[in-house]
Amino acid sequence: MLPTADNEYLLRFQGHSVSMTGGMICVVIPNFPLPEGLNLTAATLLLRLAPGYPDIPPDMWWFSPTISRSDGQPIPATQVVEVHLARQWQRWSRHFAQGQWKPGLDSLESYIALVKRELSKAAAVKAP
Repeated sequence: MLPTADNEYLLRFQGHSVSMTGGMICVVIPNFPLPEGLNLTAATLLLRLAPGYPDIPPDMWWFSPTISRSDGQPIPATQVVEVHLARQWQRWSRHFAQGQWKPGLDSLESYIALVKRELSKAAAVKAP
């Protein structure tokens, strides 16, 4: 289902699972650490990878339970809740620009690095 490098990278995440559902590869990472500034210290991360991954870039990711900023400010493009794997997930609508994903170079490790960057941006407390 996944390239060897992705499977090896996922070993860093205790309790992760990989399954095929509705033609999508679903990667679930429990207790994914969240930065300070959010309402939780950890949540479960869901990655849904389209057929053709890694030649086709990942698109969006999901968290359960819902994550919000500690100061109550909204996080853009996270208001939709979807059901996957018989569970409710908060969708983080983030997309690669054309040509930004490099097949053969990018992997789950680089994608999760993007997730972490976006979480840090979301958690950043802005000065009044």
